[in-house]
Amino acid sequence: MHPKLNFYPYNFKIRSNGKQEEIFDIVRKKYVALTPEEWVRQHIVRYLIEDRSVPMGRIKLEKILKIQTMTKRADVVVYDDSLHPILIIECKSPEVKINQNVFDQISVYNMALQVRHLIVTNGLQNYYCTIHYDIHQFQFKTEIPMYDAMKNL
Repeated sequence: MHPKLNFYPYNFKIRSNGKQEEIFDIVRKKYVALTPEEWVRQHIVRYLIEDRSVPMGRIKLEKILKIQTMTKRADVVVYDDSLHPILIIECKSPEVKINQNVFDQISVYNMALQVRHLIVTNGLQNYYCTIHYDIHQFQFKTEIPMYDAMKNL
């Protein structure tokens, strides 16, 4: 049984391949291993598409980033209509506490992408912030904006 998360209860296609459960990823258009972190990622992706009007074609999962000599993977990156990144999402398993280390991790990813919006989630706690580069501030908000608003903030 998968934990109830702080998202709407979406209908997912889940199957067993004999060894493990898999969930159908509508963005990558294939079944992927259903880990606790993947459970969270699939919920936030469906939330973006179904409830925040993010076009599926503007979402990239497990985006490879080159940061100095390191290769990292951002869980979810959302792009605007010009294909510039505007949002990074870091997903953790529900049992992982959201702490400073998680925010540090997404900040490193943002060194490569320089987006305006960040989300950190374990499915139970969701933190969203907008970065105001001009005044060097983060502004935490209670709700993730619609895609059109996110592009214009």
